[in-house]
Amino acid sequence: MGGSQVNQALVRLYFEAREGPGDPVTAWAELTANSEVYRRARGGRRVPLDDGTAAELAAAAIVHTASEHGADQVAALATAPLAGLVAGLGGAVLTEQSSAPAQMLGPAFGGPRPEDWARASYVLLWGENNRTVRSPGTPWVIAGRYKGQKVVAIGPHPTRLSDETVVMRPGADGALAMAVGHVLLKEFYLDRPAFAAQALTDTDLPFLVRLRERGGALVPGGLHGRSAGRLSLYGEDGVNAAEVLLPRFDAGPDVLRRGVPAASDDGHLVTTVFDLLLAVYGVARPGMPGRWPSGYDDRDEPYTPGWQEACTGVAASRALKIARELGVTAEKTGGRCMVVPGRLETPHADTAYRAMLALLVLTGCRDGWAQAAGGTDIPLVPYLCLHACGEDRADVGALSWVLGDGLFERRTARSMLLEAVGDGLPMAPPPRVLCLPRWIYPLPPEVDLLIGPDDRCDLAPPDPGLVADAVAKLSAGHAGHTGRVCPGPQPDGRRMRTLVDHAWMHEYGEALPVYRPPGTGLPVKPTHLVL
Repeated sequence: MGGSQVNQALVRLYFEAREGPGDPVTAWAELTANSEVYRRARGGRRVPLDDGTAAELAAAAIVHTASEHGADQVAALATAPLAGLVAGLGGAVLTEQSSAPAQMLGPAFGGPRPEDWARASYVLLWGENNRTVRSPGTPWVIAGRYKGQKVVAIGPHPTRLSDETVVMRPGADGALAMAVGHVLLKEFYLDRPAFAAQALTDTDLPFLVRLRERGGALVPGGLHGRSAGRLSLYGEDGVNAAEVLLPRFDAGPDVLRRGVPAASDDGHLVTTVFDLLLAVYGVARPGMPGRWPSGYDDRDEPYTPGWQEACTGVAASRALKIARELGVTAEKTGGRCMVVPGRLETPHADTAYRAMLALLVLTGCRDGWAQAAGGTDIPLVPYLCLHACGEDRADVGALSWVLGDGLFERRTARSMLLEAVGDGLPMAPPPRVLCLPRWIYPLPPEVDLLIGPDDRCDLAPPDPGLVADAVAKLSAGHAGHTGRVCPGPQPDGRRMRTLVDHAWMHEYGEALPVYRPPGTGLPVKPTHLVL
């Protein structure tokens, strides 16, 4: 006997089906032919099972499901032992990762290679109990320490795997990230153009953005479609200062009044992404109208180091130190800095992740996000909301910016999810075989075989190699419908983005980096679904 465990009723039913002349796949088909009777018979304690039989049982379920119903009805959480096999078959790989990396670094972003961890000169471990640090990448971080790598841990709890620890209030990570961005823009762009050349070619900062009228004022609109050829319109002939209204959420739904240089182009009033970014972060320039911070110590105007102190509990001097260390190190090493994201205790973690990603965009650290983008993987929470949850009553319009266009008025999160799927968000049908690294809830109700370590699962994960061999052996006579997973949008170039130009992002006031304080969130927030 090996280390596998199987539901007692399931293994009894399987062996009864195997007594006939058919092969394991045929036996599984017979076993699940009357799904109502089969599911009612399952349950009870798990008993030991030899590894070979456990692998055969899992393989029979996978091959039958893929050939008869489609490979996309075989699903696995990305961290499950069988995820690689499921992906190779064209099944549905479910990810818990944020869509933020794909939004800002592009769908083609694959994350750093293991050796890049050791090459990094400056690492920010950012998030609750940073799960990534306890991953297989940990030895690479340790190896980097021997090369003089500096590690700063940011989160509610101290960690021993760092040179410094910045302890902050849960849920306020985005405030600190915005303050760090304020300093980077001031000292590494305006005071001296340390990253201007790379920003011109590798980011969206020089692109033109239309300004449109809304409520008798100007607000940022969509991209105008081309680069200005320079980061800013400031000081150019024919350019005037225009006051724009920008979202603010730290003091309740409100607006910031900040000025940008604007010019007329093809009948549209335009500015650059960079000029808007300076206005968002509150980096003042002479002649620009609006309310601006008086300096780094200003506690009233976002997003200064002094302002973030009241949100995070982190001293302004610490925020300033992190920004300067990140900027100087990225400049000297050609972008060898890294952010290792962990779990963030806030329903608006997506805005915090985008604020953190903006720091890498501004410093040219293209490979510095230590987490792969979602790519064509299926987002777990929307997947469960579609297949395991009933109709919700969440009002997605409640989070709209005060100057939004009412796109979400009287809409539910589920209706927005269905719209996103219709527009190409990667999704798959309900699973018949589901592989988990841990118990999740709620589960889709029609699962024939639940593979996972929890006692509530049907089968403990067999050895992936044995299952792969069994699948290859059993697949020969059972080729059929393979199904497919929607590929999602294709990469649109190599430029990193700070402006996520989508109507839903504009509606929520989150097209540019912003801070939303901890508060009521949504199970499926529409901005999670933007790719």
